[in-house]
Amino acid sequence: MNNITDWRTNAGTSFQTFKQSAVASRGMVVTNHPMGSAAGLEMLSMGGNAVDAAIGAVFALSVVEPMMVGPFGGGYINLRTADGESVCIDNYTLAPSAATPDMYRAVSDSWPGYLLTEDRESQVGYLAVGVPGNLKAWDELHSGYGKLSWETVIAPAIRYAASGFPASEYLIRLITENQEDLRKFPATAAIFLPGGLPPAPGQSIVRRDYAESLKAIAAGGAAALYDGPLGHAIAEDMKRNGGLITIDDLRDYNTLRKDPVRGTYRGFEISGPPPGNTGITLIIEMLNILENFDVAGQGFGTRQGLHLIAESLKIAFADRFEYLGDPATMEIPLDWMTSKDYASQRAAEIHASRASEQRAGTRTSESENTTHLTTADDEGNMVSMTQTINEVFGSKVTVPGTGILLNNTQAMFDPHPGNPNSVLPNKRVVSSMSPAIVSRDGKPFLGIGTPGGVRIFGSVMQAIMNVIDHGMTLQEAVEAPRLWTQGQEVELEQGFGEGPSSGMYGLGHPVVRVANVAGGMNGIVIDHERGLMTGAACWRADGVPAGLSGGPANSDARFNPLV
Repeated sequence: MNNITDWRTNAGTSFQTFKQSAVASRGMVVTNHPMGSAAGLEMLSMGGNAVDAAIGAVFALSVVEPMMVGPFGGGYINLRTADGESVCIDNYTLAPSAATPDMYRAVSDSWPGYLLTEDRESQVGYLAVGVPGNLKAWDELHSGYGKLSWETVIAPAIRYAASGFPASEYLIRLITENQEDLRKFPATAAIFLPGGLPPAPGQSIVRRDYAESLKAIAAGGAAALYDGPLGHAIAEDMKRNGGLITIDDLRDYNTLRKDPVRGTYRGFEISGPPPGNTGITLIIEMLNILENFDVAGQGFGTRQGLHLIAESLKIAFADRFEYLGDPATMEIPLDWMTSKDYASQRAAEIHASRASEQRAGTRTSESENTTHLTTADDEGNMVSMTQTINEVFGSKVTVPGTGILLNNTQAMFDPHPGNPNSVLPNKRVVSSMSPAIVSRDGKPFLGIGTPGGVRIFGSVMQAIMNVIDHGMTLQEAVEAPRLWTQGQEVELEQGFGEGPSSGMYGLGHPVVRVANVAGGMNGIVIDHERGLMTGAACWRADGVPAGLSGGPANSDARFNPLV
């Protein structure tokens, strides 16, 4: 596959790639901020592996992409090791032990306000915060599989926080859009609204308190937060401000290490976190359905190709509402949902000439403000991880003296008691995150993921199809136009043009044109025959691939002084 900048289909649809991919032989890091990618590359250049690069990068992102990720958040990690081991870590947040089903007052029993609460208590402020898993998972992944010291992988983040980093236009736009909420919390406003106003492009943002917290984490590991000075400071601040999280909540938090859920698509294996994550399970189900059709023959962006994707998404959402949730509270028919036989039955229900109605439960809503990163090394390790503090800047709360932004993952719960996703003590929220690894012949071929809330898994699936079915380069695959539906209107990105939109409308799909579906996707493709890795990040965020090639001097090299 050649790296081109203009891609055309047999539907006449065309799109141009906005960014360039990177190619390297010894390692690759792709994140949604150049300084995050640089931190990961620094780890590779010091002899670290893909895990060191991932942890170094995510700590750096917690500084320079603070609106998306931090140690007081949640997510999922997907690791494929050089010796073939697959490791999935569920580090999503929990409701505090003192949480109750009626702790919020819902403002509406119907959409679009169904998940909203009075005074926005589930979104902004101390009652919006869930018990975090990010830092514990980062520590566990590094201690089990990293090569460099813990202090080494955190060093770039400390440097960025103490010395400052230039504010990007993307960050400034999000600060500007959320400044009213940010201003409610003095420790947050002091950093992101210097002098009471959003920073100017390129203005340095310094996070000295957070640098000191990172130094404490470097010295004490995750225990600094879960049973140490940072945790006690946060618990005391919670108590003073009506929050629910206690030091016991932090002490009692455990990540969940699970075997991946696996499926195949046209000879490739897809793997990733199993339920309570829903993303990979539904990607496998949808790809199983699409395997019954000639996707490649229909072409990218055609009316029939888009129709098949939309119908598969409807089926997936109907099954998500019915069968997926927290495995601790319900039985999940995973083998059946991901079976080829079941997919064949559902494929037979898709009508080629008209949109169908799939039974779907209540709509779902998740924040699109997340981050994803992908790393790989020449030993054969690959990491795909999606992490978040949920909505932009989380709860908007920064705990004074720590510089740590707190999540608002409680906003993902149903504020109406008695429903499958209602609040319960110590309950995990269902998530659409999809840190995927696609393998071929037993070796990792593609690591990929994206931010984007409930739109994540459909977007990742389309990128996988773009590579496998349509023969796109990775850069083309992540930047290609996307669609999304959960059974109501079909969102089509502007890049599809008017022809596909009219065609979908003619099949009975209510079409809405949108600027973008989901967020900044990134990934890595490995060419094992040539020993090369290609990293790519899309136009929807500040993503940057960074690769390491070269190597030590040849053993035959000699110094020949002039005589």
